[in-house]
Amino acid sequence: MGLTAAIELTVAHDEVVRVDQPRPATLFGTGTVERIGKLIAEEKPAEVVIIDAAVTPVQQRNLEKAWKCKVIDRTGLILEIFGARARTHEGRLQVELAALTYQRSRLVRSWTHLERQRGGFGFLGGPGESQLEIDRRLIGERIARLKRELEDTKRTRGLHREARRRVPYPVVALVGYTNAGKSTLFNRLTQASVMAEDLLFATLDPTMRVLELPSGRKVILSDTVGFISELPTSLVAAFRATLEEVTAADLIIHVRDVSHPDTGAQKADVEAVLGELGLADALPARMIEGLNKIDLLPDEDRTVLIRQAERQDGQAAFSAVTGEGLDLLLRLVDQRLGASRSLHDLEVDVRDGSAIAWLYSHGEVIERADEGEVARLRVSLDPADVSRFRQRHHPLRMVAVP
Repeated sequence: MGLTAAIELTVAHDEVVRVDQPRPATLFGTGTVERIGKLIAEEKPAEVVIIDAAVTPVQQRNLEKAWKCKVIDRTGLILEIFGARARTHEGRLQVELAALTYQRSRLVRSWTHLERQRGGFGFLGGPGESQLEIDRRLIGERIARLKRELEDTKRTRGLHREARRRVPYPVVALVGYTNAGKSTLFNRLTQASVMAEDLLFATLDPTMRVLELPSGRKVILSDTVGFISELPTSLVAAFRATLEEVTAADLIIHVRDVSHPDTGAQKADVEAVLGELGLADALPARMIEGLNKIDLLPDEDRTVLIRQAERQDGQAAFSAVTGEGLDLLLRLVDQRLGASRSLHDLEVDVRDGSAIAWLYSHGEVIERADEGEVARLRVSLDPADVSRFRQRHHPLRMVAVP
């Protein structure tokens, strides 16, 4: 029901149909097909039947003939939602690639115009191409072109990541099941205006903003596409370029809707996708579990959940809508990002204002003493920032403090 609501369809009837033995021709048995056909006739004008499962091209064609209306499966519905949500050029490319990959598998000899012959080429003539073959070839050519364009955007995104490393701010990525509240959290923390509605797949295009943590340290917060159970492989592949933002993040916040009855299953689905991205081993050290929507829980349950989260390492309970608990989340992000820091004694030319300013903005200056033309500083820095500082500013002396 959530998927249909996301694209503003009015549901006239829904039911669970038990399928003991899927029929190759129609998926359902003859009796079920006839019964649903009568329901559709009674609900006229019924425009579409949505089957929350994978349907083969042949099954789709036969059911449309039997029910005299459009039939789409779960993948087709998700593609419709994706098409309505994509805003950026890259997002539209990804949606079109996924849609064409899906459509190519739907080309079957179900309409007479697909069997018409076109004139042949060359000296000997011949039967030429059928409309079906032409459609397949054109779709194949468009898919190849889209993949090239997406590869270009992937390279551009890689260059942007390199540029961010030179800035450099750590990247914190929000991930989670669709409609878990990632965009609401993003807007609350960064005062942005990303589309945030009670809809599945409200966000398709990654958005980034600078966020200042309680320590004064700045990070780049990234809002990403929501995950969903049983997402077809072709759709995951089409959005892999976007999901690469997650793999490159320094820290991941897994936003969960703890008010949802299937929150445990949603957590497993998200972690499965992260595992497919090669992040399974890195998750314990690089992920914070954000327990969102505590405002929707009964008071007693909310109190218990908050206490449990406080006892767990790497958990924070909060409400992105009311702001409750977000200070604890930000402190946890600060702690995680600062855990890898080490102390260093540096000597910098006191006239090198850019180097000293860089240390104050990217590290934590513990002590400072200016002696003549030399500024002696004790600074807490991330390992990556240590190497960046050495390359950019060439200190007079830099020694790690045991």
